[in-house]
Amino acid sequence: MRTRIRGWRWRRNPLRRRSDVVEAWWALAVGVLLLVGAPLAGAGAARWTYEGAQTHSAARRAAQQHVRAVLLEDTPTAVTARPGGRPRSLSADVRWTASDGKQRTARVPVPPGLRRGEHVDVWTDARGAIVHPAPSRSMMLQQALAIGVFTVAGVTFTVSAAHLCVRRALGRRRLARWEQEWARTEPAWSRRAA
Repeated sequence: MRTRIRGWRWRRNPLRRRSDVVEAWWALAVGVLLLVGAPLAGAGAARWTYEGAQTHSAARRAAQQHVRAVLLEDTPTAVTARPGGRPRSLSADVRWTASDGKQRTARVPVPPGLRRGEHVDVWTDARGAIVHPAPSRSMMLQQALAIGVFTVAGVTFTVSAAHLCVRRALGRRRLARWEQEWARTEPAWSRRAA
């Protein structure tokens, strides 16, 4: 039966090696980094991403104008699916009045089942060209959450890889020291001359 003694690397005893103390402190640092550092890094990256996205979205909203455009053609009610089950996107011609008063037309993505003459929401820039709308709050939150999760995963992977490298280096050092000590001790045990 094997007995485990917890914290043996921290206690003073004649068998404790310097590498045991280094490994104990390293294990403590790794634990703190994984339990505290990784979540804090993830939260910081998520917050930084969300604040940057908010600033970018506010600038885009200030430069865009919401316009109600008139649909110039009917759209089919049934949409065929792409391989993999994703629906195909539909696009149709629409007309709107730009901020300079001129009538403009463009082909934009539209939902299925609309009839000619119905209104569609579009976003235009300062020149009157169609642009994608600024990202919504939920899109920004999803992006920030994804960045936060990937940051936690990256920190965890990096710390774990560093932990593995340090443990291997300490193990190699222990084996080298053990071989040196055995080279000095073995002749006395085997009664051979060195």
